[in-house]
Amino acid sequence: MTVENLSKDFTLHMLGGTIIAACRDISFRVPKGNFLGLSGPSGVGKSTILKCIYRTYLPGSGSVWYDSEEYGRVDLATLADRAVIDIRTREMGYVSQFLKVIPRVSALDVVMEPILARNGVSRDEARQRAVGLLERLRIPKHLFNAYPATFSGGEQQRINIAHAVSWKPQLLLLDEPTASLDSASVGLVLDILRELRNEGTTMVGIFHDQDLMAEVTDEIYTIS
Repeated sequence: MTVENLSKDFTLHMLGGTIIAACRDISFRVPKGNFLGLSGPSGVGKSTILKCIYRTYLPGSGSVWYDSEEYGRVDLATLADRAVIDIRTREMGYVSQFLKVIPRVSALDVVMEPILARNGVSRDEARQRAVGLLERLRIPKHLFNAYPATFSGGEQQRINIAHAVSWKPQLLLLDEPTASLDSASVGLVLDILRELRNEGTTMVGIFHDQDLMAEVTDEIYTIS
């Protein structure tokens, strides 16, 4: 994946149309199977960059070149919405800072859902994979059929991570995935991320802990 001259502004209409520059002229390349860390002070636009890649935000200018299995080489900044949604469903994972799920859906179903969205995966296989991942992330078995909204912050984030990695996406975006986790859980997550990278998943991530980011990533792109 290659990001070229990416910029994003926000217009604050409640403040008389004041324009805030979220990020400016961001350019980097992430070879397939590599892990790039985004570093810089708070407010410099790191999360905005991830959301532009994922197309939660529409970039103001610049390109996000991505080699899709389905569509070939595409610019995610200008790609049709329907194709973007398809790529999100079939190729791209995203770990946000906070878990966002449909209410009254069990933790097990949350993790199974993206697995089932891929063609050729049976419900039994999806369940087996989801259970294995939940156990690995030390989610208690009695919580598998409970609703994540009732979980602790650390448990919710582990469900968040499990949902994003359970189907081994081609591209994985991570926004502070370990911020609310204890040290033991951080180690489990890092092991999973290393395995994904070794299996060919390309990753771009933001970490509050700079030492941790240096440990897990191949390269760090610093934004000033």
